[in-house]
Amino acid sequence: MFSITVRDHVMIAHSFRGEVFGPAQRLHGATFLVDATFKRAELDSDNIVVDIGLATQELNKVLAAFNYRNLDEEPQFKGINTSTEFLAKHIADQLADKISEGALGEGAHGIDAIAVTLHESHVAWASYERALRTAG
Repeated sequence: MFSITVRDHVMIAHSFRGEVFGPAQRLHGATFLVDATFKRAELDSDNIVVDIGLATQELNKVLAAFNYRNLDEEPQFKGINTSTEFLAKHIADQLADKISEGALGEGAHGIDAIAVTLHESHVAWASYERALRTAG
C-alpha cells in the first residue's frame, strides 16, 4: 500500500457534556496538528498517490470551515461532543467528499483509504481511518 501524508493545524474552542470529561466540561481551547494520509494499492498514471499540493489545499479548506471558532456555537456541531476522535472522523469524511467531487484531481478517485490523525499534544493523539468507494 502506498501513502502520502499532508499536515496542517486547526485552533478551536469547545466544551464537553458528561462527567467523564471532568474539567473539560468547561469551555477550553485546543490546537490540533492534523495529519491526513491518503492510501492506495497502486499508483495512478502519473506514479503518485495524489497531488500533494491539491491534498494540502483541500485539507486547509476543510479545516478553515471551523478554524478559530467555538464549536459549541457552530450549527453543524450542535449538541455533539466534538472529541478529538469525532473531529478526526469529521475531517476524513469531508476529505472523502472532496475526492468524490474531484477536488483532488481525477487520479484521486483511485484512493483506497484516508486516515486522519489529530495530535492534541506530544503525548496524546487520536485517529480515524475510512475506506473509500473508488470510481477507478
